[in-house]
Amino acid sequence: MAHELPAPVRAPEREEFMHKPVRKAVFPVAGLGTRFLPATKAMPKEMLPIVDKPLIHYAVEEAKAAGIEQFFFVTSRAKSAIDDHFDRAFELEATLLERGKTDLVAELEARLPEPGQIAYTRQQTPLGLGHAVWCARGLVGDEPFAVLLADDLMVCETPCLAQMVAAYAKTGGNLAAVIEVPRAHTSRYGVLDVVSDDGRLVRARGVVEKPDPAEAPSTSTIIGRYIIQPEVFCHLANAQPGSGGEIQLTDALGSLIDEGQPFHGLRFEGRRFDCGDKLGFLEATIALGLQHPELGPGLRKILASYL
Repeated sequence: MAHELPAPVRAPEREEFMHKPVRKAVFPVAGLGTRFLPATKAMPKEMLPIVDKPLIHYAVEEAKAAGIEQFFFVTSRAKSAIDDHFDRAFELEATLLERGKTDLVAELEARLPEPGQIAYTRQQTPLGLGHAVWCARGLVGDEPFAVLLADDLMVCETPCLAQMVAAYAKTGGNLAAVIEVPRAHTSRYGVLDVVSDDGRLVRARGVVEKPDPAEAPSTSTIIGRYIIQPEVFCHLANAQPGSGGEIQLTDALGSLIDEGQPFHGLRFEGRRFDCGDKLGFLEATIALGLQHPELGPGLRKILASYL
């Protein structure tokens, strides 16, 4: 194996957990952000701002709106800015209060999770998304949980994860947000092997990570939102490196399907911006800037002057 992990105690499939409420969320934020160097040399990519909030803040707000109560961050070295962002800043708050900016202080406080709702663990070695999720096993425990990748910025009237929680209440099992992509792009994603499709909810009998387009079982591809049963940790503990030489979350999800747990993909209502890509990041900045009640009119004039 490429890494040393203890052998798991295999958990039996338990029907009572299939519809248990989703109260916990994992945010894998240990990546190096190499596609954004040099901007990310000293700043976590998840702290890159879209208009006036960092990417990770959008993801946490989405989770809160879906009823998530506990927020677990899988970090790595040089990620302390994320810890600080979700903490009180007493010097800043004192200065703002001295200047009479009580509205800003109230806004900062309102955006923070409650004390005790946040925990951090480290992924010491970058072994892939599946390994990052496995690192949170002690925090998640024995209940279903959400996974949110901050690179995927979701702009939806009803938050994407809230839509997923509503769908999960009916389906149980495991669920991922999916989009349709051109077949040529399937090699970039985890792809569902579809067995049924009602237009919004897709049931899968398998999932393949980054397949060759000619071999892709469909064009329904997973993006960075999941609801997962805790039995996944048993499979991640035994996982062998998959696509790209990394521990793939999709491989473990495929094993859950093989064991009989249902797996669905939800075509959510809204827009996804791939902020792990520079053009996607710029597009998100423009789109959310145009929607901003104060900045939108001015930005529209600026863009018009360039086009």
